[in-house]
Amino acid sequence: MTPKKRMLTAYKGEKPDRVPVAPEFWYYIPAKVLGVDMIQLEREIPHWQALQKTFKHYNCEGWGIVQPEPKYDLFPINHQLRRVGEGRYEDKGIIHTPKGELTACTLYDKKEPSWKTERFIKNFQNDWPFYEKFILREANEYDWPAVQEALDKVGDDYLLEVLTGFTFIDFIGWEREGGLEQTILDIVDHERYLFELQKRYIHWITEFTQAIFSKTTAESVNIPCIWSTLSLVSPRMWRKWDKPVIEAVVNAAHQMNGLVHLHFHGNCMEVVEDFAQLGIDCVCPFERPPGGDVTNLRKVKKKLAGRVTFSGNVHTVETLIRGTPGDVKKETIEILEVWEGQPRLILGTGDQVGKETPENNIYAMIETAKKFGKY
Repeated sequence: MTPKKRMLTAYKGEKPDRVPVAPEFWYYIPAKVLGVDMIQLEREIPHWQALQKTFKHYNCEGWGIVQPEPKYDLFPINHQLRRVGEGRYEDKGIIHTPKGELTACTLYDKKEPSWKTERFIKNFQNDWPFYEKFILREANEYDWPAVQEALDKVGDDYLLEVLTGFTFIDFIGWEREGGLEQTILDIVDHERYLFELQKRYIHWITEFTQAIFSKTTAESVNIPCIWSTLSLVSPRMWRKWDKPVIEAVVNAAHQMNGLVHLHFHGNCMEVVEDFAQLGIDCVCPFERPPGGDVTNLRKVKKKLAGRVTFSGNVHTVETLIRGTPGDVKKETIEILEVWEGQPRLILGTGDQVGKETPENNIYAMIETAKKFGKY
């Protein structure tokens, strides 16, 4: 099988020729493989292309995301790039609306992935109506040919998925000044407004998900994770605000014969049964402590009930960075033995592989999975 075919087969709960092994190579390892700094990686090289070269380099499976860009600006938007220190640049975005400017800043660093230092939405009542119009566009207002070009060029080298949208808490917090903390306060102070916005967002993400499968040859969509994790929000809050969005995506994708991959950082054990109930095709990365709360793989497997593909779990710090190749081999075999030749398994990492990770440990994970992950 090709790497892409192995991943899709596992997503469907069928048996591939062997267990796919898909470390999450996101920023650090691709930059190392390509020999570029982080600014070059983020601003000059398409991410799907950097991943393609990285997965080929390590001869393994993998997944990545691509997303369509708007074909035109609903409101005028300007970008101002300036140097703010040695190896650092600030990109200031300015959206011009009838009620004034919305501004946001992203800091780029040669050694680290970029991060936001200012977000567009500062005055809830004034800014949200314009930002909603700016972001929730009709599907035909996006550049789908560029997404299809990426899918075509990646081919079977790995599973390139299309980002369908955030969960709701991530959506309302991503561009909210004050981040998650302010978003929680907004939920308390503006619950009625956000409940109505949630309904509009569910309608939008349903149509957007359907458009992905009707306008491209994508076979899977991806729901990313920022703050939508039980490490930061309660199960009750997740079920009220985020679960309905995930359900809408799953229903829309399955109606189009597509698949859904949910990225869910941090603690997850209290909602693993929800994953099964929703019928999500694949969830990752099921982190071990202290990043997550996965301590009993057999318990996770039982909760998933054969309905969701498990991906991830190799500890990126204690095992891949601080461990030996022997430690990596032991943990990889431990995961394989729990599934005992049953499908619904992808050998992955508990989030992104760090830049300090020894090459021998990366290869130990991949080669062990290939050798012992045969059905």
